[in-house]
Amino acid sequence: MKGLKEAVDDVVRELDEKDAVREIALKASRDILRRSKEAIAMMHRAQDPIELLRRIREDHMALISTLREHPELIHAGYVSDASQEFTEAMILYTIFKDHEIPDSRELKVDAGSYAMGLADVVGELRRSVLDHLKDGDINTAELRLSQMEDIQEQLMRLDYPSAIVNIRQKQDMARALIEKTRGEVALSKRLLAVEKKLEK
Repeated sequence: MKGLKEAVDDVVRELDEKDAVREIALKASRDILRRSKEAIAMMHRAQDPIELLRRIREDHMALISTLREHPELIHAGYVSDASQEFTEAMILYTIFKDHEIPDSRELKVDAGSYAMGLADVVGELRRSVLDHLKDGDINTAELRLSQMEDIQEQLMRLDYPSAIVNIRQKQDMARALIEKTRGEVALSKRLLAVEKKLEK
C-alpha cells in the first residue's frame, strides 16, 4: 500500500522521541523527589539546605522545559510527585526562614501539584511542633501550630471534584493532625504551668 510505511515511520519517530523524553523525565523526577526529601530532613536537623534547594529548583525547571513539547508527560504521576515534594520543600523552607510563601508560578509547578505539596507541609510543621515541645519551646510550637491552621484555612478553599485536584484526603488528614497537635500543645502548656508552680 502506497504511503503506509512512510506514515508508520513518522509514528515510530514521534513515539521514539516521546519514549526517550519519558525516560529522562522518570530519572529526573526520582532525583528531584529524593533530594527534596533530603532537604526537608536537613531542615528538621536545623541545617540550611539552601544550596541543595537551589540545585533542585534548577533541575525542576530543566525538567519542565524538557517536557514543554510533551505536556501530557507533565501530568504523569512521577512528575507530579516530584513537583509536589519540591513544592513542599520550598514552602517549608520559606516558613522556617519567615520569608514570603512562593506561589505556583514562581515554582513553575501546576496548580494541582502546588496544592498537594502545600497540604503536605502541615505534616512537616507538626513534626516541628513536636520537636519544639520536646525542647520545652512552647512559643515556637504555638507559632508552628498557628501556621498549620493558616494553611488548613486556605486548603479548605479548594472545594473541587477529585478529577480537578484529588486533595480531599489530604484536607481531612491536615484537619486531624491540627486537632491532635492543638491538644498536645495545650497539654504541654498545662504541664509547664504546673512545673512553674511546683518550682515556686
